[in-house]
Amino acid sequence: MARIAVIGAGMGAMAAAARLAVAGHRVVVYERAATYGGAVGRVKRDGFSFDTGPGLLPLPAVYRDLFVKTGKEPLEACVELVQVDPSSHHVFADGTRVSLPNASRAGVVAALDGALGAGAGERWGDFLVRAREAWDRTRRPLLEEPLWTDWSVLAEREPYPAVPHKRLLRTRRATTLAEVGAWELRDPRLAALLESHALAYGLDPRATPAAAAVLPYMEHAFGSWYVRGGVRELARAVYERCVARRVEFRFGAAVERLVEKDGRAAGVELSDGSVAEADFVVAGVAPGALDRIASGAALRGEGEVAPRGESITPSRLSVLLALRGGRPQGAAHRTVVHTADREGELAQLFGERPGFPAAPTVTVLRPDDPSPVPDAEHEAVTLTVTVAPGLTVSGADVERVLSLAERAIPDLRDRLLWHETRTPADIAGATGADGGAVPAPALAAADGRLLHPANSTRMPGLFAVGGWAHPGGGLPHAGMSGALVAGLIVEGPEFRGSQ
Repeated sequence: MARIAVIGAGMGAMAAAARLAVAGHRVVVYERAATYGGAVGRVKRDGFSFDTGPGLLPLPAVYRDLFVKTGKEPLEACVELVQVDPSSHHVFADGTRVSLPNASRAGVVAALDGALGAGAGERWGDFLVRAREAWDRTRRPLLEEPLWTDWSVLAEREPYPAVPHKRLLRTRRATTLAEVGAWELRDPRLAALLESHALAYGLDPRATPAAAAVLPYMEHAFGSWYVRGGVRELARAVYERCVARRVEFRFGAAVERLVEKDGRAAGVELSDGSVAEADFVVAGVAPGALDRIASGAALRGEGEVAPRGESITPSRLSVLLALRGGRPQGAAHRTVVHTADREGELAQLFGERPGFPAAPTVTVLRPDDPSPVPDAEHEAVTLTVTVAPGLTVSGADVERVLSLAERAIPDLRDRLLWHETRTPADIAGATGADGGAVPAPALAAADGRLLHPANSTRMPGLFAVGGWAHPGGGLPHAGMSGALVAGLIVEGPEFRGSQ
């Protein structure tokens, strides 16, 4: 039985802790905050409650596997999962609206043809076929295996089978998501639909490789799921599974330094000066925090990928709305209000003209759930906007978001009781990430820019877990990172992932 110190109680760290405890190890989790979950938080006020992290769960199979492997109770015995239908409602800049059925190719094709005109659905359906090929080519090395030593193969190879396109007397293939939208989908509304999947993860579609086609494919193939009571309930269930497996949690315990002995991680030193010895250390923290804890030691071995901090990693603004009046019958759980100025939005997000977008894309979440409200005569709504890291958000910025959200909720102003905001500074406080940055999933191609550091580090006995390590950000990816780290510790460096 090994002693394992886990730094942080985020979703990836807890997933690793539960699996390691089941394997017979003594696991202690050190969390500087007063609670578990990391970015998966909750705000309560006046009988309302809101998720402050992700609002939907893609690919629930990851957490089903975690619960199967760590106990007799399956995931559905611990939380209630509801498949959201429609998967999303879209309001485009020209006023066109369309609702997309959940996990139904035929339904999506018909809906797009009806809203955007004949042929639109077929072009989107053909794109999804190509996206599936990219998914089949990358699923295992990107999600189910430790990062390859020869990761450059993933970096150089574009898995998306782009359609040849004649442009300026030359035959070209799309290499970025924006080019896929312009050259293959050939409708600005379809392009906006495609690019919104990248933007939701803080990715610039102009620079994001065509391999990002796997993001809309995941949603299409595996559906969008809501956790009854909010995604925070999933964090609670994972925490309780850890406790049931005798994982020890120490909250309010900030790790100040990694203890090293004979060139190997040997424990952690806490802010109160005490030292906890360990045979392995699992760090579920952002790169800056890991560098600080390790006293600036170079933790990445030769040939491994560099942290994703080399590129701009955006943050999020959430506006939490308490509304009088119940949720209208038939309201979509998720509505995306698309920007009328995508170029301006991207310029202000990704560095050309830093600032709050004049017309941001706004995601509106309206769960059909009595849990987040005091009674049936009220509604809890969350608005989310991707913003630059470290951005200071003004009252005028929030008013702009509210005005755009009225395209989804026309009577919003009349019903508004109060609102609260969660800014990049709040995310930074909850996660420790510089500027409140939110990690994106790992993607192939793009010279490795969107790969994340390996779970193994240069220092023996130290492993990285969570959204800032392989395979990157997002709830399912965090759960997968926990499985990979547990496998590497239990089976050793020869571990190659689940079969």
